[in-house]
Amino acid sequence: MSAVKDLIGLELAPYTYSVEKGKIRELVLAIGDSNPIYYNEEAARNEGYDGIPIPLTFLQIIDLWGGYSFQQKCELLNLNPVKILHGEQEYQFVKPIYAGDVLTVSGKVSDVKTKIGTSGGMNLITLEFEYRNQHSELVALSRNLTIERH
Repeated sequence: MSAVKDLIGLELAPYTYSVEKGKIRELVLAIGDSNPIYYNEEAARNEGYDGIPIPLTFLQIIDLWGGYSFQQKCELLNLNPVKILHGEQEYQFVKPIYAGDVLTVSGKVSDVKTKIGTSGGMNLITLEFEYRNQHSELVALSRNLTIERH
């Protein structure tokens, strides 16, 4: 069909990210979450955690600060940055992630669909990522859909 279908199976170079207490605190302050488990180790342990856990959307922070920039993703996938939309995002947590963990993130393009409508078309590009901790344990998965309008 088009070169965009050739993206299926494309693997992104892995990157690492050290989960920092400060970044966790920055996120919870930004979203207005005052739960002390995100900045007080004793409060976290009292709630059954082994340390300060990450909030549910923290994987986005990992991708932003440790992964590919928007421009790098556009270049890698040969996408026009002015025609890009974020379609959806999904996270699956396998094991807890704590401040102090060092994550290695690997990703790939798992699917590409092209839709054609009366007002134009679009490419729907699905990227999947695996997050492994410093013990090589799978701790999380994410899937996102990037939409390129044409």
